[in-house]
Amino acid sequence: MTAPLTPPHEQPPGNDPWQTHAGGSHPEPSEGALAMRKDLRDAVIVAVAVTVAGVALGLLWLWLAPRVPLIADDKAVFLKDTEGEEAIGGDGTFILLALGLGALCAAAVFLFRRKGGIALVAGLAIGSLLGSVLAWRLGIWLGPNQDVVAAAKAAGQGVTFDAPLKLDAKGALLAWPIAAMAVHLGLMALFGPRDPDPVWQVPALDPGPGKPDSSGL
Repeated sequence: MTAPLTPPHEQPPGNDPWQTHAGGSHPEPSEGALAMRKDLRDAVIVAVAVTVAGVALGLLWLWLAPRVPLIADDKAVFLKDTEGEEAIGGDGTFILLALGLGALCAAAVFLFRRKGGIALVAGLAIGSLLGSVLAWRLGIWLGPNQDVVAAAKAAGQGVTFDAPLKLDAKGALLAWPIAAMAVHLGLMALFGPRDPDPVWQVPALDPGPGKPDSSGL
C-alpha cells in the first residue's frame, strides 16, 4: 500500500517556488542601490542645471565683450584701430565671466548637497564644460554677422561696423570647469562633513599561564 498524498490545502507554506512570483512581489533594493540611484539622479540634475546656466554666460559675454571696429574700402576690410586691444578683449571677458560663474555654480552645488560624491562632481564638471560650449556658440550666433564680406557690403565703404564675436583661445572653454572644480573642492575641504575619528582600543595583555592578572583577581 502507498501512503496517501497530502491534500493541497494542507501543504506547508513557503514550499512553492512560484508563490513569490504569483504574488507579484519584488525584492526591495538595498541601501547601497538606493544611495547610488540618488547620487546619479542628483548628478543629472546638477549637469542639466549648470549646462542651462551657459545661456546666462553667453548673453553676458555678448553684452560685455568689447566690439572690434572694422572698416572697408573697395578692395579689403581693415581694423579701424590697429593698436586697439579689443581683438583680445573677447577672450578675456569670456574667461573672467566663466571663472565667476564657475565659482557661483560650485557654491550652489555645495549648498544643494553638502555630502558631495564622485557622481556629483562629475555632473558639475560635465555641466560646466557643456555650459561653456553653449555660451560660446550662443554668443557667436547672437553676435555680429560672421560673414565679414557681407557685413562690409551692407555697411558700405568707409563705414565702421563690428567684427564677428569670436573666441580665439579655445582653452578659455576650460575656465568654467576648472573654477568650479577648484571652488567646490575648497568648500568641501573647509565646510564638508568630517569622518568620525577612529577609536583605538588597546588589547589586554595575556599574563601567561601561572601568572596572576594585573587586576588582582
